[in-house]
Amino acid sequence: MIKVDVKVLRLNHRRIRDARITTHVCLTARAFGASGLFLDGDHDQKLIKNVQDVVKRWGGSFQMDYEKNWSNLLDEWKKSGGEIVHLTMYGEPVQKVTSTIKKSKKNKLVVVGGSRVPTKVYEEADWNVAVTGQPHSEVSALAIFLHLLFEGKELDLEFEGGEIKVLPLAKGKKVIIDQG
Repeated sequence: MIKVDVKVLRLNHRRIRDARITTHVCLTARAFGASGLFLDGDHDQKLIKNVQDVVKRWGGSFQMDYEKNWSNLLDEWKKSGGEIVHLTMYGEPVQKVTSTIKKSKKNKLVVVGGSRVPTKVYEEADWNVAVTGQPHSEVSALAIFLHLLFEGKELDLEFEGGEIKVLPLAKGKKVIIDQG
């Protein structure tokens, strides 16, 4: 797995309309190897608490933070030497550009949009990356991008410190719950 820190910025979260999809963005980011997520838009303490609860129960060290000013975050990220990857249907094909992105050893901020992505995001991004040129979910785009970025190794991640673990079976369900 590449040895850089990857975080996600979820732009323009709307608490009433986007709670479910943003939760899925957070869960996908965590499960597919990102170390944390910045939430922009409505300050949704319930969503943040729910994701923190998942981390507590299922393990790992995924960090979730509210970011009031996404523009400053982009500026600070770049100033600290990091790079920005914007997932959009208007960018370069993911299958062609991910190998170039992997070559850089700089930390990555992966931006996934909400209702409307400001022009500054397109301009500040080191890469505007398209997962197909067709409309689809930011959840699927994030999963596919992280899967290619981490070369599939994220599928073998172990999440330490959790209370719940699923044991893979061909049929049936086996869940271990640590009563610790």
